Amino acid sequence: MIIREHYLKQIRGFYDSDLIKIITGVRRCGKSIILEQIKKELSEKSDNIIYLNFEDEMTLSQISNGEELVSYVNNHKKDGKCYIFLDEIHEVIHWEKAVKTLRLHDNSVFITGSNSKILSQEYTSAFSGRYVSFRIRPFVYKEILEYTKSLGKECSVSDYLVWGGFPKRFEFNDEDRLTYLKDLNESIIVRDLMIRFSIRNEMLFRKVVNYILMSNSRIFSARSIEGYLKNEHIEGSINTIIKYLEYLEQAYVINEIKPYSTKTKNELSYYFKIYDEDVSFNSIRCMDNRYDLTHNLENIVYNELIYMNYELRVLHHNEDDTEIDFIASKDGLQYYIQVAYSVENEQTYEREFKAFAKIDNIHKKIIITNDDIDYSTSTVTHLKLKDFLLLNSLEDIR
Repeated sequence: MIIREHYLKQIRGFYDSDLIKIITGVRRCGKSIILEQIKKELSEKSDNIIYLNFEDEMTLSQISNGEELVSYVNNHKKDGKCYIFLDEIHEVIHWEKAVKTLRLHDNSVFITGSNSKILSQEYTSAFSGRYVSFRIRPFVYKEILEYTKSLGKECSVSDYLVWGGFPKRFEFNDEDRLTYLKDLNESIIVRDLMIRFSIRNEMLFRKVVNYILMSNSRIFSARSIEGYLKNEHIEGSINTIIKYLEYLEQAYVINEIKPYSTKTKNELSYYFKIYDEDVSFNSIRCMDNRYDLTHNLENIVYNELIYMNYELRVLHHNEDDTEIDFIASKDGLQYYIQVAYSVENEQTYEREFKAFAKIDNIHKKIIITNDDIDYSTSTVTHLKLKDFLLLNSLEDIR
């Protein structure tokens, strides 16, 4: 596994802090590897380290609640500062009480979880602000290139557009890769969501989940999902749909952006744009290899921009019902970004470039496509996807 320095450098300054270090992210995105890499760095200066993985049933059978966890640590730690690593801690009953106790006794505590509930108010309020959190995501393309090189393999941009960046999937051939991704999806849907939230109407839940994950990079509302269900002759209330969306967000399966209206100068509170945490969630649901490359490409751009630490918004022009896919902001700089699979077709070219018509030239305007021809104009910079994926920052654009 590669050293994921992008994340380690964010966490490293807190190694010796008494703040609880919370490392979150979707299942199998590499949280445990990050924990291992931190542990390896700390082992160079200390042997007072305790590591527990609560996905291991043997561990969980011996330490199932907070009281047993505190007792175990006290019985196994050495004198001086102890570094405690608790992987998938949410499996432990009353884990938050144990963690709160442990950090008070010269311990540096690191925890991971695949469910954002460990960052919900009901738990973090118990920490009284004594924590820092770090979200880990599946590989972006630069990490994929580094990892596949270490495996003696290659990964094309097209492969990334279809199968995304879950680290483990690069170890398998085509058939086994699909099996792995489908099993991962099922584990998230059943274990992380249906069982955890006691969902009884499995058919409704799966219908909503499938519709959402295949509708990535689109603007819609809970009412539009309700309309889809009615067309399928399935009853599902708006409140239930909103609840299911919240579950998907809690498991880090989807990310939501509220469109920003040019007319009201505010977010459109009833509408949202959904991006899958990994485009494989869309692709494994496609039939006959008819992959949704157009929307997956925009989803990939979203994931890459988030990795670059940009704050993102969608700009919606109410007057002509057009939109700018992303307003990307960081360090006082702002970029207006359109994404299309190709603008070779004249009609598509006109539509995509028209979205910039109402934008002044104070901020940089960028269009990202999978074309090899440069379509830059005097006011709009065209970035080929393969070049964009190698950028560390939009400031690197020449």
